Amino acid sequence: MSETMWGGRFDLPMDHLVEEFNATILIEKRVTPFSIIGSTAHVHMLAAQGILSEEEAAQILKGLEAVREEVQAGRFVFDVADEDIQMAIERRVTEIVGPVGGKMHTARSRNDQAQLDVRLYARHAVIEILKAIRALQNAIIAKAEQYMGAMFPGYTHFQTGQPILFSHWMMAYFWMLERDIGRFEDAYKRLNVCPLGAAAMAGTTFNIDREMTAREMGFSAPSENSVDTIGDRDHLIEIDSAAAICMMHLSRLCEEIVLFASQDIHFFELSDDFCTGSSIMPNKKNPDIAEKIRGKTGRVFGNLQAMLTMMKGLPLAFNTDMSEDKEPTFDSVDTLHMSLRILTPMLTKMTVNADKTREGAGRGYSNATDLADYLARKGIPFRQAHHIVGHIVNYCVKHNTDLERMTLEEYRQFSDAIDADIHQYISLEACVAARRSFGGTAPERVKEQIERAKARLNQKDALAQGDI
Repeated sequence: MSETMWGGRFDLPMDHLVEEFNATILIEKRVTPFSIIGSTAHVHMLAAQGILSEEEAAQILKGLEAVREEVQAGRFVFDVADEDIQMAIERRVTEIVGPVGGKMHTARSRNDQAQLDVRLYARHAVIEILKAIRALQNAIIAKAEQYMGAMFPGYTHFQTGQPILFSHWMMAYFWMLERDIGRFEDAYKRLNVCPLGAAAMAGTTFNIDREMTAREMGFSAPSENSVDTIGDRDHLIEIDSAAAICMMHLSRLCEEIVLFASQDIHFFELSDDFCTGSSIMPNKKNPDIAEKIRGKTGRVFGNLQAMLTMMKGLPLAFNTDMSEDKEPTFDSVDTLHMSLRILTPMLTKMTVNADKTREGAGRGYSNATDLADYLARKGIPFRQAHHIVGHIVNYCVKHNTDLERMTLEEYRQFSDAIDADIHQYISLEACVAARRSFGGTAPERVKEQIERAKARLNQKDALAQGDI
């Protein structure tokens, strides 16, 4: 006969391989404090509704508090024989307070209980990620302000396109992360409904108060449909998706750091404590941490794909496939959180070689568009101006010169509209300063952008501190 808490129906005990294969408890250790919170709220409600006596509730709550202390002290035993953390806590409470401990499971199932525990954890995880994103955004703003005025090459196709400010390039990542903030905020709103009371999948025959438990645990409301509640993993998939997109942004930043810190380009210098060396080449200083974040991004992508694949063919409501929901989500949360935490000080300590970035900004005839704009302001249709400047660039390539070094006589070979004032319009400073459109790279626009970013951070500080 099976001795498990659910084993009354079975003649044989679970095979030990099945026991190990089926257990999720070792993965679920991190949700233990949240499971205790959920059970405490449930017992409070059962007592308030008269389903448990005050004495019974007091005994169970005493047992839950004892388990909480064991967990905090590292004495709680996580045993695969318990299958999951919910059964482990109930078993231990029953050992402490006696058979009354079994009454804590009245009017609920492991299905809604497990959903509750993971949702409580997921809320906490999202808040921690939001704080870490905000910290990186602050570092980005600080770096942009530190090097305000430094010229930087703006690329398309990784070919020099137009000169911009380094600060403008840097702030691009602020706004990527701001979109990530929005995605995690939205995910939080949808996950913040209480599943407790959905029971196995059809609700319960007991006169429970779902609004009470939802309110006690800070949820916006109880979930609407018990079948959907038990069969739902959208909230975890949304977190995995937001994490994957955010990791993609971090990976892009790390890719550029790796490129620009290379000896051939040397726009950036990384601090030694965020680099490694070579076992054979003593001259090497490798940007391994940036590469590691770039590499870990693929794993987070894979976690999202695993979740989507797991859910795509499941009938309602619960299937044991869904017990595979935690490991990929926990891994994505951990990977993103650590990546954010390590990238923030790495970026803070990174230095910018402004002489090199200015030199890079001037390569590739990056002021050619400004020359075309100059001709367009002289009344030449832009498409024709574009064609003229193309010929001028071709001339520069063949004569090993650049637009700034060309004489007026040389320019006049291509258009009589070019006057002696041409050079004041095509210097790097002039090119950058002229782009005054909203969101452009002109210094005053970038400074305004930074001020708007700071205001955004101030508006959202309460959220990042957990006040959602």
